Amino acid sequence: MKKVLLFLMLLPVGLMARENRSIDKNWEFVLSEAAIDELAGVEGWRKVDVPHDWSIEGEFDRSNPTGQGGAYLPAGTGWYRKTIRADIGADERLQLEFDGVMACSSVYVDGKLAGYRPNGYVGFTYDITGLVTPGKDAVVAVKVDNSVQPASRWYTGSGINRHVRLVKKNACHIPSHGVFISYQDGKVNIKAAVSNTSDKARSIKLQYNLKDARGKVVAKGTGSDILIGAGEQAELTGTIQVNDPQLWSPDNPYLYTVDVEVMEGRRQLDAETVTAGLRTIRFDNQKGFFLNGQNLKMYGVCLHSDAGALGTAVPLSVWEYRLQQLRKLGVNAIRMAHNPADPAFMELCDRMGFLFMTESFDTWNSPKNHAEKGYNLFFDEWWEADTRAMVEQARNHPCVVIYSVGNEIRDNLNNEQGFEKYRRQQDLVHSIDPTRPVTMALFRPNSSGVYRNGFAEMMDVVGQNYRVDELKAYHEAHPEKAIIGTENTHDVQSWLMLRDDPSLCGQFLWAGIDYLGEAAWPQVMWSTSLLDVTGGVKPAGLQRASWWMNEPMVAFARHTDNNGAGSLISDWTPADLDTYDQAVIEVYSNCQEVELFVNGESQGRKTMPDNARPALFNINFNSGKIEAVGYNDSKETARYTSVTADEPARINIEKAGGRAGTGFDDVEIVSIQITDAQGNVCPNNDCSIELKVEGAELIAVDNADVLAHETSHKSPVFNTYQGRMIAYIRRTSASGKVTVTATDCSSAAALKESKTF
Repeated sequence: MKKVLLFLMLLPVGLMARENRSIDKNWEFVLSEAAIDELAGVEGWRKVDVPHDWSIEGEFDRSNPTGQGGAYLPAGTGWYRKTIRADIGADERLQLEFDGVMACSSVYVDGKLAGYRPNGYVGFTYDITGLVTPGKDAVVAVKVDNSVQPASRWYTGSGINRHVRLVKKNACHIPSHGVFISYQDGKVNIKAAVSNTSDKARSIKLQYNLKDARGKVVAKGTGSDILIGAGEQAELTGTIQVNDPQLWSPDNPYLYTVDVEVMEGRRQLDAETVTAGLRTIRFDNQKGFFLNGQNLKMYGVCLHSDAGALGTAVPLSVWEYRLQQLRKLGVNAIRMAHNPADPAFMELCDRMGFLFMTESFDTWNSPKNHAEKGYNLFFDEWWEADTRAMVEQARNHPCVVIYSVGNEIRDNLNNEQGFEKYRRQQDLVHSIDPTRPVTMALFRPNSSGVYRNGFAEMMDVVGQNYRVDELKAYHEAHPEKAIIGTENTHDVQSWLMLRDDPSLCGQFLWAGIDYLGEAAWPQVMWSTSLLDVTGGVKPAGLQRASWWMNEPMVAFARHTDNNGAGSLISDWTPADLDTYDQAVIEVYSNCQEVELFVNGESQGRKTMPDNARPALFNINFNSGKIEAVGYNDSKETARYTSVTADEPARINIEKAGGRAGTGFDDVEIVSIQITDAQGNVCPNNDCSIELKVEGAELIAVDNADVLAHETSHKSPVFNTYQGRMIAYIRRTSASGKVTVTATDCSSAAALKESKTF
């Protein structure tokens, strides 16, 4: 298959004629199973802002019905309510836009049902014009019923965990996600759906212009007049010629803006401003993936939507920090597994230049273990609406290059019914967005028969989880098909196939970052990842960087026990200095040669193996400084150093990332480390730290321990793990300083430190 796809992608960022107002702040919330007509008698309401995840506020308990999939955290039923003003005229409509509510949400306005949506990952819009009295207040109440468990194989959170907006539009308007723009042969092709909900026909046309990153208009156009009847919807089109466009890519995530206006004569009825990225993609059956005509491997990771202690209501500044950490390892692509992504997250990937695979479902009709009461209960009734929502929310993001309509689906795919389920989903995606291919993450395809019965041949791009040798064998039998690794392990074999097979478009590792759930008690977190939950790099991440990074790098990890026993750790401070004497060390590098030094004495110099394995060193342990040095053409190009830590002497406090501010997305990540007098982290001297924050709110604390569930993540007293922990803080004012004080409250040393930002 060889097909050139050329795009201009858009995502809403603002409005002109309409009023688009965030209503995230000042909701009331209560855990209650009351019916809507019983809310007046419910007590215990408290003020919250959304996005909000109430499950992460609860206690980890093995008896919670969410089970190992939901990290043993509570679910249940909760209510949110908020008073809004129905400030609309006779020719205006009022709409509520939710980016996602987890899960089974029922939205009421003044006690009347506006709509119901079981899927917690898709956005939805309700027109509430007929439920309010113009000029009067109205109460929006949202029931969130996440009580039917176990419903997921990973942690989902509970609540209004994405953004909410109140939108006022003209009765003749562009519906939510109604604009779609493609780019081909130097032309921007605009399609805009327009709904006329007024009681009279309207003669309308589109006006549009393209602006560069500085806001300068570089091209514009006007469409033809059409007559749209009362109660009808029409699709208006237009074309703009673009000269010498800046193409979007991971190295240059250039974004334009486009204004799209609905005009009635000289009167503007509605308008939408979108951000646009221009780029071409091609999935070639022999040479792999191409972006803007250049061959590019997707070095991807799979992510779930939580951030540990923050649950699933994750500020964008935290995601930005995490993506920055992944980029340092060479990651250039994200697969949001196994659900549609938050539009805000896709917008972040647009700005940062990450390629993206968005996915619809983890189950169709057949359930999965630890999620028997999941989406399989809703698939037949809701698959079409939810697939449509996924595509309409994703199609205007330049980062999105491929859709997946299923992950390891357990339905029978060896009959006509299985064929039809896939075919109708792929056809629907194509009808909404014909510019991107469709795949799905096949599960044990040789066992399910999909490599023999013709099922895989239906797919635009054949995707498979794990078992890379099976995918390779399929492609040898069907060289006409493009292929991609939708989910892969961290092993060398998977990497070598990606490195050495030009037809493989890319791979997505499971997983990129540790996440809540999918772990057996007493663990509460999946931990086979490149980064731990705090954003710290694991040895697997260091090895992956040696394969994926372009810049010279070298790093090492040692086995925690003598003679190569135990797990890998990247420090030079054994737990027992008296008994640890024989160190087996793995050195990772993309350099030609590496050399290991201990206290300045060379332990040998080795050529890096061609088979992507680390260089192995078996040396005597000596306290002090160990250094790994990488060489290219006999010149040093990279160095990695670690020092044996002495006794704890201080607490080091540093800002690790994030963004200063007072909004939901403005969170600063503060690193707290137990160090010796020279500043070396003490990985074997964990203690209980009491945090005091002035000038900011302490949002949550976390460490990388998969067993860290005895203490609430909201508590100001929390334990370090391997000498480290982090704190998430949000400033209480736009100006002024923030001071973080950390006190060791578990030992006689009573270490204490303060840092002002």
